[in-house]
Amino acid sequence: MARILKIWVDDLRPRPDDTWYVAKSSYFAIILLKVAKRHGLSVRAISLDHDLGGDDTTRPVVMWMAENKFWPETVYVHTANPVGRSWIEGTVNQYGPGVSR
Repeated sequence: MARILKIWVDDLRPRPDDTWYVAKSSYFAIILLKVAKRHGLSVRAISLDHDLGGDDTTRPVVMWMAENKFWPETVYVHTANPVGRSWIEGTVNQYGPGVSR
């Protein structure tokens, strides 16, 4: 059976528990997704902050998932940025599985 991953993308907030892999940058989040895809691993969930420090955001992560049609079963958005939340939710709702609450 394929290993199931949960990915927490946030540079500041701690992960909810130790079942989540942490990605503090969009680059590392995309690497985790690429590895999962390449090795046939199931990604159960991803939870996205928007702002990741400096100019980095999770927008490249969302775009990578859309372009590669590789979506976790569940997508959560935990950002406090209202504009970022709107963009992530709109993109996930249009191209992905929809945002979970």
